[in-house]
Amino acid sequence: MPDGRRSCRNYEPIPMPHSAANGLIPTLAELLALRAAAQGRRPPRRGRHGVGGQALSPLRGRGMEYAESREYAIGDDARHIDWRLTARSGKPHTKLFQAERERLTLLVADTAPALYFGTRVRFKSVQAARAGAVAAWAAVRDGDRIAALRGSMREAPVAPAAGPRGALRVLDALVRWYRAPPGDDAGLAQALEHARRLLRPGSRLVVLADPASVAAVPAQRWPALALHNEVIVLLLSDPLERDPPQASLPFRAGGHRVELDLATAAQRQRWRDTFVAPLDAALAQLPVRGVRVQALSSEAPSDAWLPLLGPARAA
Repeated sequence: MPDGRRSCRNYEPIPMPHSAANGLIPTLAELLALRAAAQGRRPPRRGRHGVGGQALSPLRGRGMEYAESREYAIGDDARHIDWRLTARSGKPHTKLFQAERERLTLLVADTAPALYFGTRVRFKSVQAARAGAVAAWAAVRDGDRIAALRGSMREAPVAPAAGPRGALRVLDALVRWYRAPPGDDAGLAQALEHARRLLRPGSRLVVLADPASVAAVPAQRWPALALHNEVIVLLLSDPLERDPPQASLPFRAGGHRVELDLATAAQRQRWRDTFVAPLDAALAQLPVRGVRVQALSSEAPSDAWLPLLGPARAA
């Protein structure tokens, strides 16, 4: 029996048999096939006369890009004064901005070791790759640029690009990242710090994460990200984590096979504290911080979270 003082996460469940093309590792072919799953929701229609009328405009007003500077005129917003040019020229100048016509969809991929196992249908890591692929194809459908990154101090993010070309770059990265746990994983908090520097107001951020990784992120990080961006968090889970049987389960620990007796109340409570409590906490707390969140089981359809892309519901 395992030492009762050790955390349940020190043990790796012995996975059910899988074939490489059946839930153990993601394949590019299956991620390409998910393009059809993103076709159910269409981008907003244009008004009858261009962007006028009641239909929403595809222009993202909150995303503003610097265009040029000119001399200040009466009525200009003082908050947009170009102080550097004003100092150089000796005359007040103001900055002019234009609305960005392409929104950025940024995928943040958690690559914590806890994701690389599963007991039903597919590994959690494969479900993460598939959900990320759905998000990438949804971005292509909506005319967004798509980028991706993970928590790494060495690997650069997948640069933003539009269209199928941008999606293919992201899909290739998802296959690499979720084939096996990367040796240089720096954690979800580090990945979100990288994301903060890439995001521009009006962007969409989709986070693929293990609930325990979300629990390790400082609480104040989420409202800061959601203040000017649409933030969606998908919590990857497995049925065994949520509802383990009341029996002895085989695990690997340090290369050895051990058994964890989940028939005892103490062990089941420790299991719940380790796997269920972080999931429940994220589902309860993230919406309060302006984040759309959904648990995505390894056995669920990979596009089950797409309704989160709809209009925000009133609290």
